[in-house]
Amino acid sequence: MVLGALEAGGTKMVCAIGNEKGEILDRISIPTKEPDTTLPEILEYFKKHKVEALGIACFGPIDPVKGSKTYGKIMATPKLPWQYFDIVKYFEEGLGCPVGFDTDVNGSVLGEVTYGDSKDLKNCLYITFGTGVGVGVYLNGSLHHGLTHPEGGHIMMKRHPADKYEGRCPFHKDCLEGLAAGPAIEARWGAKGYELADREEVWEMEAYYIAQACLDYTMVVSPERIILGGGVMHQEQMLPMIRQKFTQMLAGYLVNERIQDVDNYITLYSLNDNQGVMGCLKLAEDALK
Repeated sequence: MVLGALEAGGTKMVCAIGNEKGEILDRISIPTKEPDTTLPEILEYFKKHKVEALGIACFGPIDPVKGSKTYGKIMATPKLPWQYFDIVKYFEEGLGCPVGFDTDVNGSVLGEVTYGDSKDLKNCLYITFGTGVGVGVYLNGSLHHGLTHPEGGHIMMKRHPADKYEGRCPFHKDCLEGLAAGPAIEARWGAKGYELADREEVWEMEAYYIAQACLDYTMVVSPERIILGGGVMHQEQMLPMIRQKFTQMLAGYLVNERIQDVDNYITLYSLNDNQGVMGCLKLAEDALK
């Protein structure tokens, strides 16, 4: 089975060919420009490989709800040329094959639960901390949508006692994304994350916000595991701090052996940054059913 994967990001489009085993057989990366510039090259790539189905995990917001009037479209994104572009229709018509479609973070959580360390779990979250914050939600064995799709990066936060930064989110200022995404770290401390690696106070504050988010999602969604990813999480010295702060914030409220085993409850991604592409392969496979 020849499957196509399109991890459609705001800065680059990762295109790959694979199969139902999650094996990635070929891959290219194309800068994200305007649709008329970017998409014809991608279409030709998938035509050349004669894909039987395509899975797209896309930057958002999007409409992933089948039956909706705007299903398959990229919605009110800050990337203006892409606003309300029907990316599913473009590839369905261009390739003449089924297309699976979801958010970039739902693609990542799908990759992890299908091929990664969480493949035996039915309830799992994937949180990415990069240029923004996104949350992929896998509940009761399927990707969660609801009215549209989760926007877990925009939950409101209790401020760290030492944090005077106003927040960077253009909508909410000091939501999770406004306080804990990569650009917020740079704006607060005046340097990029990799330049701050030895500044313990930077990562203690970041761990505080990530742990608080994990606590909120635990209380609301009750997942079996929370997976952390994205460029910010390359600072792996944070992971023990996140787990410790999460346990402190939980304050013994939930007595559950899975949560108490915090090293296996809050984890890093397990697929070497291939989880998004591998999730797209699963979206493509499912589109054939």
